[in-house]
Amino acid sequence: MAASELYTKDLEYRLDPKTKELPHLRNPDILVGENDLTALSYLHEPAVLHNLRVRFIDSKLIYTYCGIVLVAINPYEQLPIYGEDIINAYSGQNMGDMDPHIFAVAEEAYKQMARDERNQSIIVSGESGAGKTVSAKYAMRYFATVSGSASEANVEEKVLASNPIMESIGNAKTTRNDNSSRFGKYIEIGFDKRYRIIGANMRTYLLEKSRVVFQAEEERNYHIFYQLCASAKLPEFNMLRLGNANNFNYTKQGGSPMIEGVDDAKEMAHTRQACTLLGISDSYQMGIFRILAGILHLGNVGFTSRDSDSCTIPPKHEPLSIFCDLMGVDYDEMCHWLCHRKLATATETYIKPISKLQATNARDALAKHIYAKLFNWIVDHVNQALHSAVKQHSFIGVLDIYGFETFEINSFEQFCINYANEKLQQQFNMHVFKLEQEEYMKEQIPWTLIDFYDNQPCINLIESKLGILDLLDEECKMPKGTDDTWAQKLYNTHLNKCALFEKPRLSNKAFIIQHFADKVEYQCEGFLEKNKDTVFEEQIKVLKSSKFKMLPELFQDDEKAISPTSATSSGRTPLTRTPSKPTKGRPGQMAKEHKKTVGHQFRNSLHLLMETLNATTPHYVRCIKPNDFKFPFTFDEKRAVQQLRACGVLETIRISAAGFPSRWTYQEFFSRYRVLMKQKDVLSDRKQTCKNVLEKLILDKDKYQFGKTKIFFRAGQVAYLEKLRADKLRAACIRIQKTIRGWLLRKKYLRMRKAAITVQRYVRGHQARCYAKFLRRTKAATIIQKYWRMYTVRRRYKIRRTATIVLQSYLRGYLARNRYRKILREHKAVIIQKWVRGWLARTYYKRSMHAIIYLQCCFRRMMAKRELKKLKIEARSVERYKKLHIGMENKIMQLQRKVDEQNKDYKCLMEKLTNLEGIYNTETEKLRSDLERLQLSEEEARIATGRVLSLQEEIAKLRKDLEQTQSEKKSIEERADRYKQETEQLVSDLKEENSLLKQEKEALNHLIVEQAKEMTETMEKKLVEETKQLELDLNDERLRYQNLLNEFSRLEERYDDLKEEMTLMVNVPKPGHKRTDSTHSSNESEYTFSSEIAETEDIPSRTEEPSEKKVPLDMSLFLKLQKRVTELEQEKQVMQDELDRKEEQVLRSKAKEEERPQIRGAELEYESLKRQELESENKKLKNELNELRKALSEKSAPEMTAPGAPAYRVLMEQLTSVSEELDVRKEEVLILRSQLVSQKEAIQPKDDKNTMTDSTILLEDVQKMKDKGEIAQAYIGLKETNRLLESQLQSQKRSHENEAEALRGEIQSLKEENNRQQQLLAQNLQLPPEARIEASLQHEITRLTNENLDLMEQLEKQDKTVRKLKKQLKVFAKKIGELEVGQVENISPGQIIDEPIRPVNIPRKEKDFQGMLEYKKEDEQKLVKNLILELKPRGVAVNLIPGLPAYILFMCVRHADYLNDDQKVRSLLTSTINSIKKVLKKRGDDFETVSFWLSNTCRFLHCLKQYSGEEGFMKHNTSRQNEHCLTNFDLAEYRQVLSDLAIQIYQQLVRVLENILQPMIVSGMLEHETIQGVSGVKPTGLRKRTSSIADEGTYTLDSILRQLNSFHSVMCQHGMDPELIKQVVKQMFYIVGAVTLNNLLLRKDMCSWSKGMQIRYNVSQLEEWLRDKNLMNSGAKETLEPLIQAAQLLQVKKKTDDDAEAICSMCNALTTAQIVKVLNLYTPVNEFEERVSVSFIRTIQMRLRDRKDSPQLLMDAKHIFPVTFPFNPSSLALETIQIPASLGLGFISRV
Repeated sequence: MAASELYTKDLEYRLDPKTKELPHLRNPDILVGENDLTALSYLHEPAVLHNLRVRFIDSKLIYTYCGIVLVAINPYEQLPIYGEDIINAYSGQNMGDMDPHIFAVAEEAYKQMARDERNQSIIVSGESGAGKTVSAKYAMRYFATVSGSASEANVEEKVLASNPIMESIGNAKTTRNDNSSRFGKYIEIGFDKRYRIIGANMRTYLLEKSRVVFQAEEERNYHIFYQLCASAKLPEFNMLRLGNANNFNYTKQGGSPMIEGVDDAKEMAHTRQACTLLGISDSYQMGIFRILAGILHLGNVGFTSRDSDSCTIPPKHEPLSIFCDLMGVDYDEMCHWLCHRKLATATETYIKPISKLQATNARDALAKHIYAKLFNWIVDHVNQALHSAVKQHSFIGVLDIYGFETFEINSFEQFCINYANEKLQQQFNMHVFKLEQEEYMKEQIPWTLIDFYDNQPCINLIESKLGILDLLDEECKMPKGTDDTWAQKLYNTHLNKCALFEKPRLSNKAFIIQHFADKVEYQCEGFLEKNKDTVFEEQIKVLKSSKFKMLPELFQDDEKAISPTSATSSGRTPLTRTPSKPTKGRPGQMAKEHKKTVGHQFRNSLHLLMETLNATTPHYVRCIKPNDFKFPFTFDEKRAVQQLRACGVLETIRISAAGFPSRWTYQEFFSRYRVLMKQKDVLSDRKQTCKNVLEKLILDKDKYQFGKTKIFFRAGQVAYLEKLRADKLRAACIRIQKTIRGWLLRKKYLRMRKAAITVQRYVRGHQARCYAKFLRRTKAATIIQKYWRMYTVRRRYKIRRTATIVLQSYLRGYLARNRYRKILREHKAVIIQKWVRGWLARTYYKRSMHAIIYLQCCFRRMMAKRELKKLKIEARSVERYKKLHIGMENKIMQLQRKVDEQNKDYKCLMEKLTNLEGIYNTETEKLRSDLERLQLSEEEARIATGRVLSLQEEIAKLRKDLEQTQSEKKSIEERADRYKQETEQLVSDLKEENSLLKQEKEALNHLIVEQAKEMTETMEKKLVEETKQLELDLNDERLRYQNLLNEFSRLEERYDDLKEEMTLMVNVPKPGHKRTDSTHSSNESEYTFSSEIAETEDIPSRTEEPSEKKVPLDMSLFLKLQKRVTELEQEKQVMQDELDRKEEQVLRSKAKEEERPQIRGAELEYESLKRQELESENKKLKNELNELRKALSEKSAPEMTAPGAPAYRVLMEQLTSVSEELDVRKEEVLILRSQLVSQKEAIQPKDDKNTMTDSTILLEDVQKMKDKGEIAQAYIGLKETNRLLESQLQSQKRSHENEAEALRGEIQSLKEENNRQQQLLAQNLQLPPEARIEASLQHEITRLTNENLDLMEQLEKQDKTVRKLKKQLKVFAKKIGELEVGQVENISPGQIIDEPIRPVNIPRKEKDFQGMLEYKKEDEQKLVKNLILELKPRGVAVNLIPGLPAYILFMCVRHADYLNDDQKVRSLLTSTINSIKKVLKKRGDDFETVSFWLSNTCRFLHCLKQYSGEEGFMKHNTSRQNEHCLTNFDLAEYRQVLSDLAIQIYQQLVRVLENILQPMIVSGMLEHETIQGVSGVKPTGLRKRTSSIADEGTYTLDSILRQLNSFHSVMCQHGMDPELIKQVVKQMFYIVGAVTLNNLLLRKDMCSWSKGMQIRYNVSQLEEWLRDKNLMNSGAKETLEPLIQAAQLLQVKKKTDDDAEAICSMCNALTTAQIVKVLNLYTPVNEFEERVSVSFIRTIQMRLRDRKDSPQLLMDAKHIFPVTFPFNPSSLALETIQIPASLGLGFISRV
């Protein structure tokens, strides 16, 4: 349907038959759901009600402005809109800039108090159950959070702690509210001149005492009674003898002792905690509980009637007995006066018994009176606890009072409540009227008197002379006055004389008053009794005589009660009790004061309240109860209208509607209705343009007025202008639709035509291709037939040929095998014959040889026997002997020679024989083995012969088997052919199956690969997530640490401020020079930077008055120091005696020393050095003693010399350091000096070519040595040093080897793991697919389990490390706290004692500049002053190299390190840190200063790392830079201190840039229209009615970008590390995103489609800035992701389920609460946009219910990311740095 057709339908409405008027006109859609009801064009009840309903039901918004009134609708549900983040978001904002909220009202009151210096009041009113108490509580909480406390007493906590106490004793459950306040209260929160809370005071009004003794159905008594009963089992409550609440008459009447969701025992604990916090001691608390328990037992006291006029109490009545025990009164006396009363006449006094009914009423009256007195007592003591001794500068009052009430039966309480509301409504009307008048006068609009309802006549009816209250008091004074007589007096006085007073038709005991809200009928019954509040005086006297000390305090009207808190009285009298002046009159005057009526007291309290409110600026909060059933977000229109009328909201609307309710600034009007203007109408003067256009659009000039800055419209004119604008836009839309539809249809026709041509072309082509295909197929079929026939014939031929060849091959093979077998048999037979014949021949030969040899032996034996006989005969003859003896001698000689030769030969032969025996033995063994082998062979031959025979037999058998086999073979071959064919067929089938299985295998392998890839990706994701989690944990720990640093710096600054304030208040003269012992250990001086103020403030006093002022000391401290000095002197004397004895031993053993001069010479030198060290220490101690004596001679301040004073602690630390470090320093000095002497002596022989002066000096130096023993001792020292270094190198080498071994082990384990993985992979590939998947999964699970175990072990180790570091941090924090007040100062030149022995001084040749700077000790303060305190960052940054102060300071540290002067290093670093802190405290708001010192501190830190000598920091150094490393001191601890200082500076830098950017962000990112004409301005009503902040000009996005450029250029000029710049930019972008998103979530007018486009454009500009600066990888863009997603959420479609799914997937950086909030706040600016339906929002909530995110609505804009300082070495060579003269450092010399 066309858009024009939508509005052609005529609508008909009937006239109202009574008024003959049309129904109320409806506001345009753009105005529905407005924040301010006065912004509505049509102001009437239906429009107001509809607007409230839309906001409450659809948008879930409970707050709405109505001019100056905040309307708060009770949601009956906990909403997350009261957190600390919401308070911070509303703090400092204009009331109209943010969505309506109780915090906005509180902020407006706080701001106006500070700006106008005028007291403020917040008036909270409404029905019971509307949420008054909660609203007042949140307002007080806002003040406590925003302002803070001016003292350490935490007054804001005490103010909030008063709420639980007052709720327990003053709140009860009613049918309308579970926590209904049954009294009114006005709390004044006091502020000092700096607008910090210093105290509070509470006034109470009209406590509902009747609730103590009576409760209606489904109601309860006051909470405190049920809390006591719920806690009755506690041991301290045993004496109260309580039980279940149903056991007591005063707590069981309502029949509802429990409240759903409330634990009375826990509430009791909260109440007791609050009492303790407010200083009410435990004894007083138990006293309160005794009185309350006594009231409960009093309610159980029963009476029995004797007759109609008298009654009695049963004897030993247990409830009364318990009551008397608790109250400490006499049982008989109380029993008597409960049943009797005393009557006094002019002449006599007599006692009269009373009836049972009168006794019951008297008992209840006594209970009510005791409770009221206890209530007032508690209020008094709460006020005393909240009272402050500091003078109050201003206050903000919070009035929590009952709203207008009307019930079926209205009594005295409702009358007083409605009377109070009449007074408040009058004040409200006058204030609204006054504001309207001021607005008109301010805009110079002609003022016409607006008629509004004045309720002064109703007030006069109640409180004037002869008014209702006057007549009531008069009737109470009458002896026989009754409610009926009082009603007749009312009728006679006011009926028919006052239009607001009426009489009911059917009753003579009631009257009707026409209040401003409605007519109310009051029943006269009970008015007199409640107004009198009668209590028998005798019963009060019994209570006053109580032994329980607290009870009489409750009834002391003229005396102040004893304070349990020991605090002074607040000076204010509680308004529930009439203030009485102290008089000296008669007791009758006291009785007269006691008889003041309740109405009279309430009227006086109300007058005092109105005076207070009229003297303040009021702010109104009207609480509305949406339904009577406490259903969440359920709106009952009738009940809401009743309350809106009763609380004056509609009256405000009526007053606004009577004049010009709609108000637009000229710029807003121009922006909104620019579409109604022609180009020629637009002038440069916006005001004149608006006037010209309005005169054309609205002809009736009475419908609008032109003010100075605004245009005022009558009711309905904005709706008329909106109609004109919508008509204009609608006509434009229709024209655009017409043009676009024609263009679309033409495009569609052309597209269809082109498509038809294309289809035709393709169809014809298809036909031609089909014909060509037919021809090709015909030709192809012919060719296929030809080739097929040829193939079949050829195939048949090949089969036959193959069969023939196969038969031939088988036959030929068979014949060849037979022939081969025959030849093989013949060959085997020949071989067998050969071996058998050979064996037979050898056997015959061996037998023949054996016989021949035997015959030869026998013959040779016979011949030898014959020869032997012959020789025996010859030997017996004489001739033989003669012949033999001829030439015997010669022969003997010859024989002798032969014997010798034979001996020689024998020896040779014996040797040969031995060798031969060995050879023989070996040969014998060989032969034996051969023999055995031959025997075995013989056995085998025998066996083989037998086997041959058996084989022959087998051969015969085999021949037979062969013949059978051949016959079987033929049959088998036939079967084989058949089987072969079957097998081939089976093989083909199997091949097909195999191909299918291969495909399945490939698919499964592919699936496994994909699954493995998915599992790998999953594991990688898990690993990445775990890594991210570990990084987050690390960042959290780093953030906690940096927050601790921030808290420490804040406490340090607070301590310094308090110290300055105390100095100014006490006016104590500044302490003079304080000395710090030079022997302070580095551990103790590690944290000396914490005393920056004392250190820097004492500098002038040291330079100007070095010895005039000393720290005064007391006598006890002096005696302790004197005793310590005496002990040290005794120790020195003992050591001196020991030294003398050693010298005597040296003299006695001089001869021995000459023999071993090397050893004794070194000992003498050592002892002399040691003695001189002791002498120097003695001189130091004497100097200290003289200083202490001088200090004692001057005036002493006890606060400075107390044991806990700073001076005391400093001196005690000095003494402790003397005793602990003395020996260590002596040993170090002696060893170093001996090594120095030895080194210089070792240099001597190398300098032979030096000048004459050099040699002369060397000779003198050598003569100084006593003997050669020194050289030897020095040589021994060097050797020991070398050994030490060698051992260190060996230990390092071993450690490196261990590390290498560990790495090798890891490599080996990785290799094994790799092999195991490969084996598992191979095994898995062999398994079937299902098993393979299962095995891979099982393996993966095992691996993940092992990894998880390893990670858990690492996590445990990290946890242990973290716990260890936390413990160290606590220890360090404790040390810092202990040393915080200590002041470490430098030693004055006069106190430095020269060393008696100087090292050998050898002049050196002039060397190149070593990159060090030398300065004198007394010039240190001048160095710090010129380089840090008085340095101008701008000049240094522009003209000099970046980080120059850091380089200069490090070069000075290097020189002190070179000199091995630890005191100089420590003093310089401490002064540097303290001076930087002082500069930042003085100029901490200047971005350039903070950036400059952050850059220099980081550079100084990097220099300490780069030149520390640690290998990890020396990788990027040049060889020359490595020569500049520190040699003597390890400054790792100072690096940590500097790192902490850099963190503090970074946090200060973030705060500075946050303060600069904060005012720009909302205006530049949200409010300013970067794309002109996209956003439409909506009417604002009275939103910006305050001028809390003057108009500072509009910030734009360009302003933000210029500021970012400024920040970036300053940081770059200062040479800040690029990584640090990235972190600063990330923090800036986070602030921009967080502040923008928070304001978007709290501003309904900003949640629209066009605003989403503006935000996205602004974010794109910020991203472009990041690209220009090359900072896209800084993480800054990611911090804007929530804002980007919120802007996208404003622009996407929000209708269908698909849209909901898209939103849920898109908005992953937003929490569920933020997404729902944006959707609820989404408001169309134009009619063409649609609101988000409630069902769509519920769909989103259902989809996001499983998302686990923070319930917090707002982002933490104060969050600071943890900062890191990555090491960034400098390539600048230290020796090339030049010091400019402009720094004023001429006293520094280059080394």
